[in-house]
Amino acid sequence: MASDQDDLSVISACLQDAVAKLGDFAYLPEERRFAFVMNRFLWECAGKRKAGPFARVRAGAHFDDVLSVQFQHLRNDAKDAVVELLSLRFEPGEDGAGEIIFDFSGGGIIRLTVESINAYMSDISDPWRTRAKPKHEA
Repeated sequence: MASDQDDLSVISACLQDAVAKLGDFAYLPEERRFAFVMNRFLWECAGKRKAGPFARVRAGAHFDDVLSVQFQHLRNDAKDAVVELLSLRFEPGEDGAGEIIFDFSGGGIIRLTVESINAYMSDISDPWRTRAKPKHEA
């Protein structure tokens, strides 16, 4: 669960390098909820190992108190397009409100305007093996 910037940074670390199809993201305006599922890399199990096996798991998350959603540099109509999440961050506004920003590789962004940080993430499948470990430039 996340209710402040520190909590959100933990969820961001868990979801770093997660992959999903754009069709796996949904804004439910009547419920003021933004929900999604992703295949997250299990960094907590990979440690400093350079060789596999590694693992991924299906994770679900949602943000509540969402007032609006904007997609930038992403083709929201391309439901099968795969995106890789780099980070989640919060740009504060007034009285706890602000914007939660999803930064994706290639420059894509999803921007949630929220009344407050109110998020939940959970693994929803058993892990599966993968040989590849996401690579980052130093």
